[in-house]
Amino acid sequence: MAVINFFKRKKIDPAEAELNESRRKIKGVLGQGMTDIKDIIAPAAIEIDFDYIKIGPVYYRTLFVVGYPRFVGANWLSSLINFDHSLDISFFYYPVESKGVLDDLRRKIAEMEATLESDFQAGRVVDPSVKIALEDAQTLQDQLTAGIERFFQFSFYITIPADTLEELNAVTKQVEATLGSLLVISKHATLQQEQGRQSVLPTFTDKLLVTRNMDTTSLATTFPFVSSELTANEGIMYGINEHNGSLVIFDRFGLENANSVVFAKSGAGKSYLVKLESLRQLMFGTETIIIDPEDEYSTLADAIGGEVIRFKSARSVRINPFDLSGVFQEGENELGLKILALHSLFRIMLGKLTPTEDAILDRSLVATYKLKGITPDPATQTREPPVMGDLYNTLLNMAESEANGMASRLEKFIRGSLSGIFDQQSSVDLKNTFTVFSIKDMEDELRPIAMFIILDFIWTKIKKDPKKRTLVVDEAWYLMKYPDSASFLYSIAKRARKYHLGLTTITQDVEDFLNSDYGKAIVTNSSLQFLFKQSPAAIDKVSEVFYLSQGERSLLLNAEIGEGLFFAGPNHVAIRVQAAPHEHILITSSPAELERKETFNQVQEGADQPQQTQLPNQKKK
Repeated sequence: MAVINFFKRKKIDPAEAELNESRRKIKGVLGQGMTDIKDIIAPAAIEIDFDYIKIGPVYYRTLFVVGYPRFVGANWLSSLINFDHSLDISFFYYPVESKGVLDDLRRKIAEMEATLESDFQAGRVVDPSVKIALEDAQTLQDQLTAGIERFFQFSFYITIPADTLEELNAVTKQVEATLGSLLVISKHATLQQEQGRQSVLPTFTDKLLVTRNMDTTSLATTFPFVSSELTANEGIMYGINEHNGSLVIFDRFGLENANSVVFAKSGAGKSYLVKLESLRQLMFGTETIIIDPEDEYSTLADAIGGEVIRFKSARSVRINPFDLSGVFQEGENELGLKILALHSLFRIMLGKLTPTEDAILDRSLVATYKLKGITPDPATQTREPPVMGDLYNTLLNMAESEANGMASRLEKFIRGSLSGIFDQQSSVDLKNTFTVFSIKDMEDELRPIAMFIILDFIWTKIKKDPKKRTLVVDEAWYLMKYPDSASFLYSIAKRARKYHLGLTTITQDVEDFLNSDYGKAIVTNSSLQFLFKQSPAAIDKVSEVFYLSQGERSLLLNAEIGEGLFFAGPNHVAIRVQAAPHEHILITSSPAELERKETFNQVQEGADQPQQTQLPNQKKK
């Protein structure tokens, strides 16, 4: 379908046309005296010197490269790309027709061969630079003829900005020293600083035209594909990149999984990092749950309104390991999964079980749940679960002697010295956004058991109510001592992503952790890894697992507190954990700083108390 538009031509009066022309001229004259966009963005003044240019308050100096090393490798410009000062770097690539290059190469090769021949006949020593240049030219000629290589001309410019002329001179010397270490020769764009600045601006204009011939392979190495930058567009700041001073910002929940591991010797700053991360994650609505064997997180929890759950024999805090999540997913037997977890728990509590004892335990667990009316039918799994005392009674009532023996070994957790915490219905409810489970006051014998039960309880709650959470397991080597608890921790690491959970595993016993197959599997299932100062005894194992270079080994052996390596997927950089002063007060674990803080609080409390004044007519008693 064709659409035809008809326009009627309007007859214009000559007087009106003359008036409109006069208006346009007046408007043009007025417009020349008004401010436009160029006036707004232009600097106040530009000063052009023979060796620098000053635009507004900023000084600029442009260098161009005239000499290159004979051999280069991938990322050979990394030291310049990551230079500890702002630099504007510009590359220009000009393709050249191979035919003209081959003609020039043939003529140049003939000249160099003639030079070598004349030196030989005259008995003079052959110039090695001419000999090497001839070999390179012949190799390039063969590659161009075969089509393996193409020929380009390459320009390389660097502009250095600075606030003062003294700073500009100092930084220029540093840049020239860095280029010299790469066997790169640079020159100042003397009397052409204006053109040099224009050549580095992103306008694709080469005003200097200082070029160097290069083949394709050599040219490819100039692309700065690799950098020490490790900054995401969103997330929290973990610290300072020690390669170039940039910020290390990452969102662990934006990776393929949100798990992390932290390895360091005692006092290297691992808990400091985790407390800082947990504090900053709260700003993004992330809930944090911490299993704390040494009561290191209580001060932070108290300061931000978190909840600290302390386990003592005399306290009313209770966790029932028989709790069910109440989550019914197709293809999963919730009761069967819980019984498997209880098998692992009782192998830790009772020690190694024989095949007969393991079978008896399985039957007794099924019977114990059945006595409470709980079966594999999901409709029955919302009823009140049994407690450990019910299992104890079930074992006593079984005819097998092995069952009575297992009941005897279980008795100390029901009626003996270790009773009172895990043999009653649960009294813990995870409602706070920052929850700390402190087990410092528990006996050493109970700690691995307590950590397993608490971890199982938390995992049950997480499956029931999935949301954005981080679960911190400090001193995870307690769990790695037993294959069953290590396997359970590994299963959480594998399934955490499904429930929007990020598992953080911390340990100072690095060698034992990595000697375990489950420990290595947890590392491979963690997208973020932090390595702080290591002991000489563990550095070989750490280097083997993380494929560390000799320089990285040296860094971890000599690192200061809070310094180490940050791994995010395939990339890693050296990091220095940095906290603000108000954050440092909350998360520090230094005994000296804590003592000073306690003294200051006592002084403040004394100053706040009203002073009693004795009246003249009162006598001292």
